[in-house]
Amino acid sequence: MEPIDTLLHARWIIPIEPAGTVLEAHSLAIHQGRIRALLPTATARQRFSAREEIDRPAHVLLPGLVNAHTHAASTLLHGAVASSSFELWAHAIRQLQQRWIDAEYVREGTELAIAAALSSGTTCFADQHLFPEVVAQTAADARMRVCVGLPVQDAPSVWAGSADECLAKGLQLRDEYRDDPLITTALAPVEPALLSDETLERVRRLADELELPICMHVNESRGSAPSLERLEQLGLLSPLLAAVHMVKLDSADVERVAAASASVVHCPQSNLKLGSGLCPVPLFKDRAVNVALGSGGVSNNDLLAELRAAALIANSMFPAATPVDAHEWLQTATLNGARALGLAESIGSLVPGKWADVCCIDLGRPNTQPTYDPASQIVFAASREQVSDVWVAGRMLVRDRELTHLDTNAVLSRAELWRARIAAQEIE
Repeated sequence: MEPIDTLLHARWIIPIEPAGTVLEAHSLAIHQGRIRALLPTATARQRFSAREEIDRPAHVLLPGLVNAHTHAASTLLHGAVASSSFELWAHAIRQLQQRWIDAEYVREGTELAIAAALSSGTTCFADQHLFPEVVAQTAADARMRVCVGLPVQDAPSVWAGSADECLAKGLQLRDEYRDDPLITTALAPVEPALLSDETLERVRRLADELELPICMHVNESRGSAPSLERLEQLGLLSPLLAAVHMVKLDSADVERVAAASASVVHCPQSNLKLGSGLCPVPLFKDRAVNVALGSGGVSNNDLLAELRAAALIANSMFPAATPVDAHEWLQTATLNGARALGLAESIGSLVPGKWADVCCIDLGRPNTQPTYDPASQIVFAASREQVSDVWVAGRMLVRDRELTHLDTNAVLSRAELWRARIAAQEIE
């Protein structure tokens, strides 16, 4: 028998590739952090001798969820500002960030976000925040997969004094983690309206030279300045672009994105909470645009909740478009996110050779029984409390709903200290 590290048996496995597939009575073999095989359980028991064998008889295995856009440290500000408009909320949040952002804030906010993300089945997140070196180290310490956004802005900040300094520090960080299996990087310029043409052109040149993804807020609210035409003229509308939010659009914009083979990152709950508008996901799907999911800066890092919100919005607000089925939505939360971040060759589906980033969901609960279609139950009925186990690169980071590598009580204690500090500050 072939020795391996882990053998997982489950009632169902949804590998994402091939599309629409549900396997029953199958097992996942994991060795040295990667998927060795996906095969019927009876065959797996005969072929492999596993150091650890785990049976999940009422559960479904699927790829770990990929959160394609977060501001992880901003988890510390969730609920600190309530506003009826995006503009007023953004003003108040900027005040708080200017007061509090430093390395300690970013480390402890990111750690809290990672705890929440892992507990809800997310195994990879793309972050956009100042102090990216702290984000990278925090994720590495937690054994979490991250695509670290390298901030680019013309205006000075507590992290860098100019766009030149942003790029120099960002590229140094990229070089430091170039060979790390869990840490990758992307260029993360602020929204186009706050950047000069010169800076955007430098971002494009670097992205092309280094084959780095570009993750950027684009047309993020009803009041934002239209930017797709400008990005197209500057050469940034390309397969390397992951355009985040995308709520202020017309049919020509949809065609621009499709023609450029750019990705769109949909952040439904953030847009709903701030009244920013709605991303027309079904219209992008009709044009074969790669659409991924993100949580943005105001939600609770729960991609299962984002997934359900996205599906319900699409069904209600775009009834004339081609329906997006449950399997397509699962792909949006997994493989499509990996594609947007340039990681589709290594994560996003349960395929032999890819990293073993795996989420296990217990469907043997009253709210998900009876189960006729596990994909539909995950999208429309399951909650984060049903995520039983999570693996990143074959390492079990959630076991029986408990974090294995993070001290939950310590993380929560630090979060409460931040709440007390931040609540004491008045917002003008």
